[in-house]
Amino acid sequence: MRKIIGAILTLAVLASCKQTKEPVDEVAKEEIIEKLPELHYGFNFEEFNVVRDTVRNGDSFGELMLKNKVDYPKIAAISENYRDTFDVRKIMVGKPYLILKSKDTSEVAEVFIYQNDRINYTVVDLRDTAVAYKNKKKVTLREREVGGIINSNLSETMDNLGVDYGVTIGLSEIYAWTIDFFRLEKGDKFKVIFDERYINDTVYAGRGPIKAALFEHKGRTVYAFPYVADTVNNILDYFDQDANNLRSTFLRAPIKFGYRLSSRYNLKRRIAYYGYKVRPHKGTDYAAPIGTPIVATADGTVTESTRRGGNGKYVKIKHNSIYSTQYLHMKAQKVKRGEFVRQGDVIGWVGMTGNTGGPHVCYRFWKNGRQVDPLKEKLPTAEPIADSLRMDYMAHIAPLKEQLDCIEFMDPTPAEPEETLISYTQ
Repeated sequence: MRKIIGAILTLAVLASCKQTKEPVDEVAKEEIIEKLPELHYGFNFEEFNVVRDTVRNGDSFGELMLKNKVDYPKIAAISENYRDTFDVRKIMVGKPYLILKSKDTSEVAEVFIYQNDRINYTVVDLRDTAVAYKNKKKVTLREREVGGIINSNLSETMDNLGVDYGVTIGLSEIYAWTIDFFRLEKGDKFKVIFDERYINDTVYAGRGPIKAALFEHKGRTVYAFPYVADTVNNILDYFDQDANNLRSTFLRAPIKFGYRLSSRYNLKRRIAYYGYKVRPHKGTDYAAPIGTPIVATADGTVTESTRRGGNGKYVKIKHNSIYSTQYLHMKAQKVKRGEFVRQGDVIGWVGMTGNTGGPHVCYRFWKNGRQVDPLKEKLPTAEPIADSLRMDYMAHIAPLKEQLDCIEFMDPTPAEPEETLISYTQ
């Protein structure tokens, strides 16, 4: 009976995927439209002599303006009055900029445009009273659907499908606690819906957040849908088709990449330097280069961010009434006491402060006020969606699930060249 019902549902989904809108006859209308000047960054470039360049070593805003005949009082006004908008001390080498000069013989700089990144820019208008303001280029979002069959690894499959590497990273983070991406099998499948950003409808500017995903690994299918279940802190998480959170409460390590487990939790550790006396090590050491980001292994509130004795600079986080974590020997902390941090947020950087023989972070884990070995703990999964939100969640994911089910799996593996038979005629 279940097989019959499943077949009916599958046919229903396929039928819905094949529905197409009837073509609508469009009546061509001839309109006479006055052609408006094309604007760039809000300016008609035909009114200026335009200079495009990049910030070079030794360049400063003041020197660039003086070279382009801007009066010193205007330079000082921007430097002093618009520091929050445009801090002239922080222009970076390699950043592009434009100078719009007057078209008369003086060629005085009238507008300076500094490109903060591909989307955001800062305008310094030097005409009349000098002012500065931030703006951003028009960004268009285009939704994209991708389905693939893995024959080697996820990254290569995505690349063959022409998908931004950021989508690969996004999927690996969403499914980090559900699927081992180092042990994917040939034939595993995925589908993903996401936005692509385009500047002025033409220039690609990266991918947007993942709207929905599906991963089929070893015959098990796991959906992923974003949803704000924690309305107090406005935290977005990804949940599966049964409203279970795909995130574990704790990450296994406080460093994401490029680390080495150099010393484990060991209550019977003996050290030659101390005459082989038992000196318990209640932390887990992760060796990494100085400056490597240290991340919070779970959501929580910072209870300590200070420096003390052999611990050096450290951060301690209380996650709930049961669990707390501590991160020692930092080069510097990024968070302060009382701050709420999310799992994966950078809270400091690897250093060598306190008693340490090399750069590493000593990760300490408390359960009910007692230090334990995090690598041996059966860590809890994150809370599922509350019963009060379950109906709303199911209604939210229904159209997304149907959209995912309609995406076809593509095998992007390049086809082997066919053997060509050549016949010779005498």
